[in-house]
Amino acid sequence: MKSDWSMDHPIKFSGHTDPGIRPDPPEPSCVSMKSDQSMDHPIKFSGHTDHGFRPDPPEPSCVSMKSDRSMDCPIKFSGHTDHGFSRDAQHAEAVKTFRSNVRKKFECLCEGTAKQGSPTLLNEIYTELYITESDCGEINNEHEVRQIETQSRRAVTEDTQIKCTDIFRPLPGQDKPIRTVLTKGVAGIGKTVSVQKFILDWAEEKENQDIQLIFPLAFRELNLMKDKTLSLSDLLQVFFPETKEMKPFSDGYKVVFVFDGLDECRLSLDFNVKLCNISESASVDVLLTNLIAGNLLPSALIWITSRPAAADLVPSECVHRVTEVRGFNEPQKEEYFRRRIRDQSLADKIISHLKSSRSLFIMCHIPVFCWISATVLEKILSEAESGGLPKTLTQMYTHFLIIQSNIKHEKDYKKKVKDEDMILKLGTLAFQQLVKGNLIFYEEDLRECGIDETEASVYSGLCTQIFREELGLYQGKVFCFVHLSIQEHLAALYVLLSFLLDKRDVLNENLTSKHAHEFTCHTISDLHQRAVDKALQSRNGHLDLFLRFLLGLSRESNQMLLKTLLTDVRNISLSKRKTVEYIKTRIRMNPSPEKSLNLFHCLNELGDHSLVNEIQECLRSGGLSSTRLSSSQWSAVVFVLLTSESLDEFQLEKYMSNNQDQNLMTPDELLQKLLPVVKASRSAQLERCNITAEGCAALASALRSNSHLRELELTGNKIGDEGVTLLSDGLKDPHCKLETLRLRSCNITDEGCAALASALRSNSHLRELDLTDNIIGDKGVTLLSDELKDPHCKLETLG
Repeated sequence: MKSDWSMDHPIKFSGHTDPGIRPDPPEPSCVSMKSDQSMDHPIKFSGHTDHGFRPDPPEPSCVSMKSDRSMDCPIKFSGHTDHGFSRDAQHAEAVKTFRSNVRKKFECLCEGTAKQGSPTLLNEIYTELYITESDCGEINNEHEVRQIETQSRRAVTEDTQIKCTDIFRPLPGQDKPIRTVLTKGVAGIGKTVSVQKFILDWAEEKENQDIQLIFPLAFRELNLMKDKTLSLSDLLQVFFPETKEMKPFSDGYKVVFVFDGLDECRLSLDFNVKLCNISESASVDVLLTNLIAGNLLPSALIWITSRPAAADLVPSECVHRVTEVRGFNEPQKEEYFRRRIRDQSLADKIISHLKSSRSLFIMCHIPVFCWISATVLEKILSEAESGGLPKTLTQMYTHFLIIQSNIKHEKDYKKKVKDEDMILKLGTLAFQQLVKGNLIFYEEDLRECGIDETEASVYSGLCTQIFREELGLYQGKVFCFVHLSIQEHLAALYVLLSFLLDKRDVLNENLTSKHAHEFTCHTISDLHQRAVDKALQSRNGHLDLFLRFLLGLSRESNQMLLKTLLTDVRNISLSKRKTVEYIKTRIRMNPSPEKSLNLFHCLNELGDHSLVNEIQECLRSGGLSSTRLSSSQWSAVVFVLLTSESLDEFQLEKYMSNNQDQNLMTPDELLQKLLPVVKASRSAQLERCNITAEGCAALASALRSNSHLRELELTGNKIGDEGVTLLSDGLKDPHCKLETLRLRSCNITDEGCAALASALRSNSHLRELDLTDNIIGDKGVTLLSDELKDPHCKLETLG
């Protein structure tokens, strides 16, 4: 299993790294379980005689037959003669060994740089994460950093939180049992750590003691068995040798399978192939799909974790609960640093510095970025290193690269390759796999880049390996970077150095373009322009962070840092002004403010804040509607507001001029300009802002998107039936999560009620609808009343 806080580092305990290799379990002692007198003479209980034949006994009841402390040792009561006590003793001992091994494996958390023999106990550093229920169909394919930066200020405290230990327990009012749970979340957000906490609490007999066995299986390891054919018992014995002495599939036994990292799955998950017999051999992917679908072991509980883009690999009808891990909120960010760093004065300095850079503090929403920041800032502040504290992502990651390159876990390793050569090889691997969309890779991928796997394991801070050996059916190794952002940073470094050292434009070699012809890159500014174009062509922004790193690495301050690693790096003759002006041109050309957001982050990496400073001054003076702004300035407005301290409630009135004669745009036009901010807010307050049906069309598009809007206040706007009809179309969309809609005094008639009634039939989220002071007759009331009778209608308050 991997840690989501360190993403891909093996968990370490008892002085060594446990990459999945388990020593043979101790032989169960039959002597200790029976007296000598009972070895050949079975004990006879009332009502039964031993005839030398023992059918499988009924499984004991988890409630009445066991206490929490005797979960692993089923007790047989009177009424049965034990004709095979040795077998039950072996099973009990094997279960005890299994639980002990699970506890040892999951009790420690390795955050990438922990030295062998000094692991961190999970319970010492674990910070509670927000896990909430979500919808099966809600998939967001944007770059995950883009998601975090526009969503990190969500008011998660207002949603129903589910503790990881309660993942299979229904919420109040939910009466259906939960068998299969799909937990989604961006990379590094804490999915695997949540799983680890669930398993550890069970192994330590703290939680979920009605569960007899938990089988944690990572897709990255299951991938290595894609060509194998075996039964479910055989599969478990490969990963858990103790199961040879168990009866894990007995009736009445409660078993949990945890499948971690669905996004890393390279198996063909075909849910149309049916298998019901647990003794029948099949391919691993068939075993998995039938376990998930409930054809195999329908009584078993299933927990799957995945990044959002891969969540739809499992059909929604197979999933009973979808949850989302949202990472740290503002107080939890601080709590993490105070737990991780023992020196509280040092922790205060780190927190203070991160808060001074809004872009960095937003990224701390991701636990793994907290670890990266703590690693870098603790070293710089405690050792008083020169060069100043990192204020941008590129500076933070470049410092991190330097720190990790100095860590060698094998002290006696004879270095056969120079640091700069190894970093270039890793950069080649990072870029090639980034282009292919791969987050994990195997031995052949390393060989293609000239990387010796022993060398890669020595650089464990950058490229780690999780492997199993002598497991009977296969031997294999899996490689990955600590986190996707590390891969993107190394990929950008490779592209930059390829151009500087070899005059190679690998962007043009590896990425196809939509343009009919490509220009030749002669200068670093040319390379920057090509990279900007490539990133903008991406539909899901998968090159956004790569572009930031590429531009940031070209700055003189980062060049000085790189020289400590790469002696061949020379000062880059960069005309920053040319790159900055090109980015501003693309911001002006881009009709979507949302797609321009990353370009503002790029300007920040280059140290240019001119547009942002202009807009901040404009916002301080108020009255955006009376200010003539260019398209690029409007994009800057959106950027500034989306990266502001608080974005829970959007109030349009704040940006409107009090003097209507001075307004250069209508309220509808202003609303359209600020729509990305509305989408990112939880509540939109548009009361008495002179919004018309035109503004409702924009709001409907926001409702149809993956917006966070839960409350919409439109009281006192003359939107009429046309506007309500447009809003109702948005309410019907499955992406719409609006819970409160206030339409007091909006000139709505029976016609508008008909549209709203239609929306109520298809929208399960709306809880409050206020139609006070409208022109509604008996027909409108009847239409709405009929929908209130529908069992699918969740409306609780109707005004």
